[in-house]
Amino acid sequence: MEYITGGICAAKGFTASGVHCGIRKNKTKKDLALIVSEVKATAAATYTTNLVKGAPIHVTKANLADGTAQAVICNSGNANTCNANGIEIAEGMCALVEKHIGISKNDVVVASTGVIGQQMVIDPIADAMEKLKANLGENSKDAAHAIMTTDTKLKEIAVSFEIGGKKCVIGGIAKGSGMIHPNMATMLCFITSDVAISSELLSKALKDNVTDTFNMISVDGDTSTNDMVVVLANGMSGNAMITEQNEDYEAFAAALHAVSEHLCRCIAADGEGATKLLECRVSGASDNATARIVAKSVICSNLFKAAMFGADANWGRVLCAIGYSGASVDVDKIDITFKSASGEIMVCQNGAGVDFSEKTAKEVLLRSEIIIDVNLNSGDGKASAYGCDLTYDYVKINGDYRT
Repeated sequence: MEYITGGICAAKGFTASGVHCGIRKNKTKKDLALIVSEVKATAAATYTTNLVKGAPIHVTKANLADGTAQAVICNSGNANTCNANGIEIAEGMCALVEKHIGISKNDVVVASTGVIGQQMVIDPIADAMEKLKANLGENSKDAAHAIMTTDTKLKEIAVSFEIGGKKCVIGGIAKGSGMIHPNMATMLCFITSDVAISSELLSKALKDNVTDTFNMISVDGDTSTNDMVVVLANGMSGNAMITEQNEDYEAFAAALHAVSEHLCRCIAADGEGATKLLECRVSGASDNATARIVAKSVICSNLFKAAMFGADANWGRVLCAIGYSGASVDVDKIDITFKSASGEIMVCQNGAGVDFSEKTAKEVLLRSEIIIDVNLNSGDGKASAYGCDLTYDYVKINGDYRT
């Protein structure tokens, strides 16, 4: 497997564009993205579990019911959620793709992100469609910028790999900075591939993948209303269609995991107001499910996140978060080590504190990426969760997000 450039346009047959249409007041901010496959693709998606769902979620679910799609249209600046005419607008966005691009409205994924409960009109989108069409090309970065809201960094990745002697590619873009706490999803993520794979196995690969990637992120504990992860695979690499869980399927799944994990780390590191990426690696659990519960609980602890902002080796907050996680663990066996580019330091062994240098601990925790290594010493289960520190700026950003 090799990391390559090109994002969602790296796979054969995919083009993209991103423009400013006027939904966002800042004219320097792109707010409308389009992704197009040259041919119809197999498609799979996972969605937010919030009972309050944006209108695009409902329309996309209906359009993907047959397991295929050919285009994605997405706006930022307005979530199109809790609007009386939300479904009409979401369906209208799909109809605009049909009118201007020639792809059936029923083969379009539609997404929106931004302020919830804000009235929305389709006019700016309609007026920008010809410009969006004209800009279609290898413009993955333009599309990635167009789906951003409070994000400060573009999130894009692509990998190449071989299946049956054919070069294959998976690429992705994502947005996410606040309202990040899945159980699927709390971000927008669009993934493209030129692999030929059945819709059933694509759905399985995505579902299995999000369990250990997107569902293991938390920035602030708020599950969004709109967001989704969508994969389109158009088969243009020429590999033999993957219809069973064989070596080809495993190669595809591994590449999908690599793309997803990279985007997860980008989202967590770019959490609103964040200064540090936190990764909790749990090993020695009785099973993987237990490891996931423990890792997610640590990453979600506001007290621990605040301690990491202050580079305070307050390991008791890690143990506390494990204790209320609901996981069945033997607290007398837990070891905790903090790691970073500056080194590592054990702070807890067998559930009790050990002597350690506060100065060394501070040096370790002052880095921008921190690993919290938790060994439960009770089995072979393992998992990782991704988050960020909790800073003053998080409150500043969300104190006036709408106004």
